[in-house]
Amino acid sequence: MSAMPPATTPAPEPLEIPEPRSRSDWDAWGTEPASLPGAARALISTLIPGKPHPVARVTRPHLTPSRLTADDVTALAAAVGHAHVTREDDIRMWHLGGKSTPDLLRRRSMGVQTAPDAVVSPASHDDVAAVLRVCDHRGIAVVPFGGGTSVVGGVDPDPGAHTRVIALDLTRTAALWDIDEISLLARFGAGTTGPQAEQMLAAHGFTLGHFPQSFLYASLGGFAATRSSGQASRGYGRFDDLVHALRVATPAGDIALGRSPASAAGPDLRELFLGSEGALGVLTEVTVRIRPVAAATAYGAWTFPDFASGAAAFREVTQRGIRPTVLRLSDENETKVNATLGGHLTRLRGCLAVATFEGADTAEADTTRAIVTTVFARHGAKSRGEDPARSWERGRFASPALRDTLMDAGILAETLETATTWANLTTLKQAVTTALAETLAVTGTRPIVMCHISHVYPAGASLYFTVVAALTADPAAQWAKAKDAASRAIVTAGGTITHHHAVGRDHRPYLAEEIGDLGVQILRAVKDTVDPRGIMNPGALVDPASPERA
Repeated sequence: MSAMPPATTPAPEPLEIPEPRSRSDWDAWGTEPASLPGAARALISTLIPGKPHPVARVTRPHLTPSRLTADDVTALAAAVGHAHVTREDDIRMWHLGGKSTPDLLRRRSMGVQTAPDAVVSPASHDDVAAVLRVCDHRGIAVVPFGGGTSVVGGVDPDPGAHTRVIALDLTRTAALWDIDEISLLARFGAGTTGPQAEQMLAAHGFTLGHFPQSFLYASLGGFAATRSSGQASRGYGRFDDLVHALRVATPAGDIALGRSPASAAGPDLRELFLGSEGALGVLTEVTVRIRPVAAATAYGAWTFPDFASGAAAFREVTQRGIRPTVLRLSDENETKVNATLGGHLTRLRGCLAVATFEGADTAEADTTRAIVTTVFARHGAKSRGEDPARSWERGRFASPALRDTLMDAGILAETLETATTWANLTTLKQAVTTALAETLAVTGTRPIVMCHISHVYPAGASLYFTVVAALTADPAAQWAKAKDAASRAIVTAGGTITHHHAVGRDHRPYLAEEIGDLGVQILRAVKDTVDPRGIMNPGALVDPASPERA
């Protein structure tokens, strides 16, 4: 079969191209293992019963062989250049999937790891479009790959009904294409990471303000494709709130969306691609709303008698339109564990809330903090000064790496999240906590289940759960049962199956309960329109195409 010709449209020069980003280890969250504090070891031995089963890391993976033909490689190289198409194991092993506990457990096994048949690295929208034409013509599945931080099976190298699959690594698209300092907009290549974007914006005095826990590695295209929500969401909004415009390459053609700040020109088609996880096409450029870097930041921490009083205070602050930058409430278990691990307020009782406040000057930041303090006091809160909030901020990107260290010691540490209305918050929290505790207890590993609120809205809030338990001899099955029980509890109790982790493959079985069978059919119809052969990230978000359709 002959190769499809590449696009010949010359690309304009970007405003700035950042330095190459750092890459996390192929079998761990980050590049540096986290040390396990002595307090953590003591806490684990005291609170977690059962015999832990450590899971050792392997030196090097054994990968499935590439199934691409020489003709396939030649066709792909015509789109991006020979240097940017590789079947080398040293590159393929960085694209084995995401960073969930099941992902990392699989990479610690001695079995053969399922790898993409090649890694293809485009540098521009036109490169991406050319690759999609080749793959659609040849029936090669495409998995867009940004930072690889999915924890819901969103970037698995799954060919679906096809025989070959490539990882489309968007690293080379990282760039600041232009910046509009009047409209406060900046256009980036989708492969730009959070740190790269902040570094480039800071040179102009601006910030995006999006800081999810995946910030160090994840890309702006990934933030958009998963509807990410950063830790400063109260102040800056979710990432989908920040998106002004998108440029997308699909197998059926290109589409550019978002030419004005608001429009009544029919349904907003950006919403089809925000959260689409590469199942409908590849987000190649993202135009985002930016803000001047804050001149001052204030910090605050309080303890509430219980989670309910803290949630009531958060609801009042939110519904009154008061806007701290960060607003976070830990339940009793999380407060106790974090205080012990962090070495601050070790005699703390109740539920800890931390917040940050940004302003054009110190007075503005302090004023917002004072208003929040007054509201919190009415709900029984006691001020704990600034230190707990500053401590949280210093370590806010470090905890995922601790999961790898705990796995070395035979301890499961994993997370899941949801959201609901304020009226339903207590019911949902109790349902998920009970499902996790009972399911894991059956295996003889009574867990610690922790929860916090970190994203708030006038109508409700998110619930983010962290589970710690001794690993059993079959840890993958252990967590699969617990996650399924928690997911079913979420559906039954009226929560969303995901607030910001996205659907991927892991949450897809529960999606119909939330959007209905007709909603699933609508997604299927859109996919059939923009991706008629079903090559785009088969199995993520939408059921993969049948062999006949492919």
